[in-house]
Amino acid sequence: MAYCGRFAPTPSGPLHFGSLIAALGSYLDAKAHAGRWLVRIEDVDKPRAQDAAADTILMQLEQHGLHWDGEVIKQSQRDDLYQHYLQRLHTAGLTYRCDCSRRQIKANGLYYSGYCRHRSNVSEPYAIRFCNDQAELHFTDRYQGRVDLEPAFAREDFVLKRRDQLYAYQLAVVVDDIEQGVTDIVRGSDLLLPSSWQLSLWQQFTQQQPRLMHLPLALDPQGRKLSKQNHAPALDSSRISENLFQALQFLTLEPDAALRHEPAAIILEWALQRWSVSEFF
Repeated sequence: MAYCGRFAPTPSGPLHFGSLIAALGSYLDAKAHAGRWLVRIEDVDKPRAQDAAADTILMQLEQHGLHWDGEVIKQSQRDDLYQHYLQRLHTAGLTYRCDCSRRQIKANGLYYSGYCRHRSNVSEPYAIRFCNDQAELHFTDRYQGRVDLEPAFAREDFVLKRRDQLYAYQLAVVVDDIEQGVTDIVRGSDLLLPSSWQLSLWQQFTQQQPRLMHLPLALDPQGRKLSKQNHAPALDSSRISENLFQALQFLTLEPDAALRHEPAAIILEWALQRWSVSEFF
């Protein structure tokens, strides 16, 4: 299949340096494989989403020369599609209702036990969980190599639709990737472990599995990943070339010092050639 990659930020704030690394890595990998690079706004968690942040993110990508292919879709506008796929799982007998609170689950162990699988008296409000009977216990990642999951985590019956009636990220991301024809997922390693759940869902809908690459995370001085929750500073739009240069350094592409002051287009042209002969390709 022709390569199709994507960058899928959450619009809870502007892009920071860690976001740029994920965006740049996915962009370079797509273009090095002569593929398409999509941008999707992952605002399925509607209370956290900010319309202004989505606009800012798209502007930041364009400022850094990261131009996407096709239409930008928003998860908040795709509830009917997620319900369609959820109904397919329900028809196949792969879902059940669960009214357990987070507090109850935590009191009974680190992972959800499947307590509600065979209960008939589940009360509202309830979540809908996936019967994860064919869990992916290991998979191959293009950067991390073989990834082995803790069986209790991999086999957990994860949530597909939340108690507040919002669709869960695990369902939405798989549905969108399948519907958009995504073949390759390049993102940060904070999403490495949930990939096993997502692959378990993929196999219910299609035989075609995505290739995965989980890049290292940029950390703050306290050793925490750069994130909006940890108040990572937004990308400085007055330092476009420097931002790209530092991101390439983080990705170990060893950019020439002369690139530091070149326009974004020149930096990206060099980076694309370097990616095509790097260990990532």
